[in-house]
Amino acid sequence: MNWIEQVTILDLLVKGFIVGVVVSAPLGPVGVLCIQRTLNKGRWFGFVTGLGAALSVICYALFTGFGMSFIDEMILKLQIFLQIVGSIMLLAFGIYTFRSNPVKSLRPTSANRGTYLHNFITAFFVTFSNPLIIFLFIGLFARFSFVMPGSPLGFQLVGYLAIIIGALTWWFGITYFVNKVRTRFNVRGIWILNRIIGVVVIIASIIGIVLAIAGKSLS
Repeated sequence: MNWIEQVTILDLLVKGFIVGVVVSAPLGPVGVLCIQRTLNKGRWFGFVTGLGAALSVICYALFTGFGMSFIDEMILKLQIFLQIVGSIMLLAFGIYTFRSNPVKSLRPTSANRGTYLHNFITAFFVTFSNPLIIFLFIGLFARFSFVMPGSPLGFQLVGYLAIIIGALTWWFGITYFVNKVRTRFNVRGIWILNRIIGVVVIIASIIGIVLAIAGKSLS
């Protein structure tokens, strides 16, 4: 493995990790479900919920990457344009996240904790029932030039593995945090956390637009 390949793999790892975190972070229905289960059933029930969401996310990542591979020549020719469009999509997503109220996704708690498998499966289908995730992946892949036309299969596997690592890191971190502050974490905490996430995505997307217009690719 030469130096260029090492840099490329590191590049893919960083990009994939960021994509995995960004897709997982907004506190939609599955995020709120994860927090609820962490508070009511325990941290590991919350984390298993995150595992189910992560599996669904990687499925959508593969669907998106496979679909974009058919237009690889266009991606190369319109790289800067697609980066701008991708950043605009992320900006819209950040604004939507900031303005949304995840508290509306709260569900009545059940006295039955269920099995880990049950919590895993329900989280998978809650996430998989939202095909709009594909549009978020299109924006992220375009912004980071993540889909590399003609890249070796091994490089692609590294990228998707990094997405999984990013998603799992998020779910591990959020369940750890919520479990640590469980006595002080309430509905307002969910709302504030979601707003912070929205602001971070908005700032990152604006930086991406500026860099793309300036002709500085993140690829």
